[in-house]
Parts: sequence; structure tokens; C-alpha cells
Amino acid sequence: MAFDFKLRSQVTEKGKTAFYAKLANSTEGEFFVGYRTKYKDRFGLYNANQSSKLVYKGVDYEAEFGFWAYFIEPTAIAESNGSFICLNTYDRAYFTFGFMQFAAHVANGDFIHFLKNLLALPNAKDYFPRLEIFNNRIFYVADSGKQTQLESNESSKGLMEYFNPSTNEVENQELICAARMIHWATNDLNNRKIQVSESINLYNNNLKKYHKRFNLEGYPAKVCFMICDILHQGRGDYDRIGYALDTNGNFEEAYDNLCSVGEKNYAERIRTVKKRINELESNNTFKKVYQSETNTFIEQA
Repeated sequence: MAFDFKLRSQVTEKGKTAFYAKLANSTEGEFFVGYRTKYKDRFGLYNANQSSKLVYKGVDYEAEFGFWAYFIEPTAIAESNGSFICLNTYDRAYFTFGFMQFAAHVANGDFIHFLKNLLALPNAKDYFPRLEIFNNRIFYVADSGKQTQLESNESSKGLMEYFNPSTNEVENQELICAARMIHWATNDLNNRKIQVSESINLYNNNLKKYHKRFNLEGYPAKVCFMICDILHQGRGDYDRIGYALDTNGNFEEAYDNLCSVGEKNYAERIRTVKKRINELESNNTFKKVYQSETNTFIEQA
């Protein structure tokens, strides 16, 4: 039987509207879903709350994923402070979730791949009984059995609006979907493992593409990482990165150049990722170079 969540809201001492949910017919306590917020002319939720149980740390996943577990960590910190339940529904993506902030507005994007894997879990029907996968596409299935495709190669608009009908106001469907995602990630280790594996797959696959463009063979991990982070956030483009890498093999200069991309508007983000990279270099974790043949990183000679 599908889970049902009871919702409530209250206004905090600082005047913010906070939303909470509780799993019906259970002894569980209620949990925080998010604050109502406005961004430009849009309204939605944000949840940046953390608990030690729900923060991504590379060391926790090193045994399964090796160096890649650390490679994504600076981005995870910059995107969400590593929160597995980080949420926003107030921008053009309509619904963004997780420590790498998977965004629903990209057709065949990271959120789509993430959700497809979640829907394959045995308890998926507890959380999203209306969503099913047919021919590797996500469908909404009505009581009548009618199937409505929600995403395709060209668009994810239907899925966006399933999770968040509009950005005109915080709506009940938006709250229910947010509560489902937060409760699932909080209470299911397999859910969180999928979030990790999809994040690693994202950077792993992206790096293959970036190598074809920039020929990254032998480049230090920190240079490769910074390319991934720039393009993940969107603070620079291929031409700007190519210009930064044009240093006649001086990798330190290339790294410094990459750290300056988007500095005017994203200085705090750049400081955050640099800080974590410095920490990972200081204990030799990040002192590796890219090997294109295996699409992985090896010890620096």
C-alpha cells in the first residue's frame, strides 16, 4: 500500500513559512520538508537542512567506488554541503534534488536517470505508485489504467509538472513529492547508494566527453575536476575552458586559470571547491593523473 503523508505548515519567528510532513498510520515523528521562498517571480521550496547521517562523504563510499568517490566530493560540498536531501523547487528546473542537485528540467538528464533507478527499487510503489517505466520511459498510470508518458528525448516537461505543477505558488502536489523524496532518501540506504552511483556515473561519463574535446591524458585530477565542476554548474563554456588550458603543459597555470572562470559571480563556490581540493591533495588522495584508456585516475609519477 502506498505511503500517505500528512502535511502541516507554520510561520517561524523570522516570518518564514515552514512545511512539515508525517508518515500516516505510523509512530514516526514528523520531518521538515522545506521553507517557502521566492526567487525572482517564482515561488517554491528550499531545504538545505543536514544531519550527519545524510551528508555525503567520499570516505564512506571509497570501498565501492574507489577514487571516484572523492572526485565528486568537492562539487557535492559546493552544491549542497553534501546533503542527500537538499531540495529546491523555485527555479526553472521546477524540481532539483540531492547532494549533486539533479535537475528535472533536462531531457534525459541526471534527474531522469536517477529517478528511473529509484523506480526499479522494490519499495518504489510505496513512494510513487503512479509512476512506472515502459520502454525505458517514465509514465503516469491513472486509476483507469491510462498511461501518460512524462519524458522523452526532447522534453521532461510532463515529469517536471508532476513533481511541481507550477512555480506560481507552493502546491500540495509539490509538497507531497518533496516529502516522498526526502523520506525515501532518509530511510533507505539503497536510495542513497543510487544517488551516489548516479553522481559518479555523471562525472565519469562527462569526463569521457571532455577528454575528446581537450585531450586530458596525463592531466592532474584537480584540473579534470575543475572542468567537470565548471560545466556542471554552468559558470563557463568549452571555449573559455580551452583558453584556460592553453598553457603549453603548465598544469598549475591551467588550474589557476580554471579557478578564475566565473570568479566574478561565483567566488564563494570556487573557494569552496578549492578548499576541499587542497585538503584532498594534502593527504595525497587527489594526487593522481587522468588515464584516458581506462577513463580513470592513476598514481602521479
